[in-house]
Amino acid sequence: MTQRNQYQNQPIHTASVGKRMLQGAGIGLVLISFFLFGAGEPDPEWPKFWMIKPLLVVPAAGALGGLFYFNMDHLRCEGGWRRTIANLLSLFVLFVVLWLGTVLGLNGTMWD
Repeated sequence: MTQRNQYQNQPIHTASVGKRMLQGAGIGLVLISFFLFGAGEPDPEWPKFWMIKPLLVVPAAGALGGLFYFNMDHLRCEGGWRRTIANLLSLFVLFVVLWLGTVLGLNGTMWD
């Protein structure tokens, strides 16, 4: 008989990659929705459906942030200071990715 380590019996990922990506996309969608729908009247020179681009790009960027969070689970499971580093790094990457997605989504309209 072989002995098993306690880590061999436990799954690393507590949630699926799809769930984490949907959570990130949801955060991006909520943030850009508050920003867009609270903006007021658009400039008449902008295209008719100018809101479609940011409503697609920002949630896609948030999904990438969720994917990064999912990939940091191996550090998060080790505990201690590595868990803290993984959480802070995941939060930082999510903010940067959402900011870049917002800039790309609003390029040519509200971001001039």
